[in-house]
Amino acid sequence: MVEHAGREALQDGLRKTAVALGKAEIPYALCGTYAAWARGAPEPLHDADFVIREEDVDVARKALEEAGLELRDPAEDWLFKAYNDGQLVDVLFRMVGEPVPMDVFERCDVLEVLAVRMPVLSATDLMSTKLRVLHEHYCDYARLLPVARALREQVDWDLVRRECTDNPFASNFLHLLADLEIIERP
Repeated sequence: MVEHAGREALQDGLRKTAVALGKAEIPYALCGTYAAWARGAPEPLHDADFVIREEDVDVARKALEEAGLELRDPAEDWLFKAYNDGQLVDVLFRMVGEPVPMDVFERCDVLEVLAVRMPVLSATDLMSTKLRVLHEHYCDYARLLPVARALREQVDWDLVRRECTDNPFASNFLHLLADLEIIERP
């Protein structure tokens, strides 16, 4: 868990990132656990995540460097990392292995997060992406359950089911949610 000073640095990094991406006038959205938190899920523990289009990576990198964040390129080829006082902000430009389509940004809601208004990924897109990345080497239902419970009334579960139909780990999680009466059966 991030200690108090670390949490402040992480939250400050989130705010700096949102403001810098907004000033850069590119489509972006808060995603991941902080987006779920902004919508009522439990508070995140370790990082913040944003999503942009792949064609906007250079503009985003420049904006974040100018905002004082330290950038690093990980081995993965679908994101870059920005640090604020040692705390991590991931900037994704592919989700679930695919380029980020413009309609993802069109479905966002502008919410106030930590006193900054910013686009936040829709609850449906959040759950769909979280479920579609499940596989035999990463299948942590314990982390997903509180998020699904908190966002249940904001999610189009029929759409999530259609988007996850080819993923047995996601399908089983959706069955579990129905068995627990968190969502309705199809």
